[in-house]
Amino acid sequence: MSDKSDPLVRFIEVQKSYDGESLVVKNLNLDIERGEFVTMLGPSGSGKTTCLMMLAGFEPATHGEITLDGVSINNVAPHKRGIGMVFQNYALFPHMTVAENLAFPLEVRKMGKSDIETRVKKTLDMVHLGAFGDRRPAQLSGGQQQRVAVARALVFDPELVLMDEPLGALDKQLRESMQYEIKHIHENLGVTVVYVTHDQSEALTMSNRIAVFDDGIIQQLAPPDVLYEKPENAFVAQFIGENNKLQGTVKEVSADIAHIKLDSGEMVQALPVNVAGVGERSTMSLRPERVMIGQAIEECPNNFDAKVEELIYLGDHIRSRVSVCGHDDFIVKVPNSSDHASLSEGETVKVGWHSEDCRALDVYKGI
Repeated sequence: MSDKSDPLVRFIEVQKSYDGESLVVKNLNLDIERGEFVTMLGPSGSGKTTCLMMLAGFEPATHGEITLDGVSINNVAPHKRGIGMVFQNYALFPHMTVAENLAFPLEVRKMGKSDIETRVKKTLDMVHLGAFGDRRPAQLSGGQQQRVAVARALVFDPELVLMDEPLGALDKQLRESMQYEIKHIHENLGVTVVYVTHDQSEALTMSNRIAVFDDGIIQQLAPPDVLYEKPENAFVAQFIGENNKLQGTVKEVSADIAHIKLDSGEMVQALPVNVAGVGERSTMSLRPERVMIGQAIEECPNNFDAKVEELIYLGDHIRSRVSVCGHDDFIVKVPNSSDHASLSEGETVKVGWHSEDCRALDVYKGI
């Protein structure tokens, strides 16, 4: 067994190919610490679910090694890995009661009857289903069935729980409440969770760290706030949260300022995060809430005339779509305060932003 300070899970140079030619997962190196909640996030076909299936043992790695608690599990059968698993479709036994569903993994492990009853009751109470033990899955709502699925994955006290899009079948309100439920269970138990989703708000809400996948590669691995505030490339900037993107050619670059000429002709100052040299193309990422409108823009090195195309009232803020720098889909999130209530569609306003809020990145394919 490994030292308890070592990562619980390690992917070492892992590759996966289904056809022997194209790689779905490319040279994955990833350490997951004990007690972490790590989310694998990305669009369909990005490799995230394949990674989870290899960790669970349902898919073999084509190349490389996966270790659990310091021991290689490449050739260990799924049921011998001691990993809890929660699927999107619940995968509950319909002919068993809720309590029998939870008891099953304990019976397989030859646990005594009274210990099983105690463990099942405790786990059902934890997911607020203590009174539902005698019901069958078909008598439960979708949210209750998903709670049972989570409880069954936790009942045998695994060190590691894998969750594959577990909330995808639930409606929006229930999905959001279950996010907090799973987050709190993780915090209370200290179990290690590896979670797969394509829903970025789900990932931001629940995770300690998020691995953003695209094209079989982790594009960035970071805590939620770092991922949102400091995307390292244009794919991550576009995939996580709302984002204005401007494209242009680098004219001058120093340690903290890049001068970039937009395709529409304006010059913009940006933070050089991931740019090549002078003369190269760059995509700039600018969050809508970082754009100022009206008087405050005087101190901004980037300020331009903009035409208000559309205003949408969203309660705590007004979503303003403006035409600026050759883009008519540029979004500004305006706080709902008396200072900004006078905006009207069709008028010309000043917008501006600080150079450090505008991240000059690479030009990523598909962006």
